[in-house]
Amino acid sequence: MPNYTKTKEAVAALTPEQYRVTQESGTERPGTGALLGNKQPGIYVDIVSGEPLFASADKFESGCGWPSFTKPIESANVAEIQDRSHGMVRVEVRSKHADSHLGHVFDDGPRDRGGLRYCINSASLRFVHRDDMTSEGYADYLAQVEEVA
Repeated sequence: MPNYTKTKEAVAALTPEQYRVTQESGTERPGTGALLGNKQPGIYVDIVSGEPLFASADKFESGCGWPSFTKPIESANVAEIQDRSHGMVRVEVRSKHADSHLGHVFDDGPRDRGGLRYCINSASLRFVHRDDMTSEGYADYLAQVEEVA
């Protein structure tokens, strides 16, 4: 089992936007995230630690302006914490090992797929294409990713 950790080097390599989102619990502007329209097969990992978070097979178009997923690829890698900021009560989603802010989870997702919508900032993610998953150490997750057409 790989050891996913937050290192000073990984944090130092973040862009200003990635740092603001992951380390300062920021939110990217809706519709601006680089991974919003990504439809390639693969997985989404924490930009800081590399821990696997979401699979492309669980990504859906929610119309909210951020990448949306029905469930985490590995629930042990995602922490859900009550968030009372901005005069709202929401559930914040953070990566378990790097403690990166990812976004929030809501109960308005597709009912036939569990009813949840993990609304995630692109700035907190790195996409690993299905073709690169084995060489990057994510072969165990290939079964959770749709076949390349």
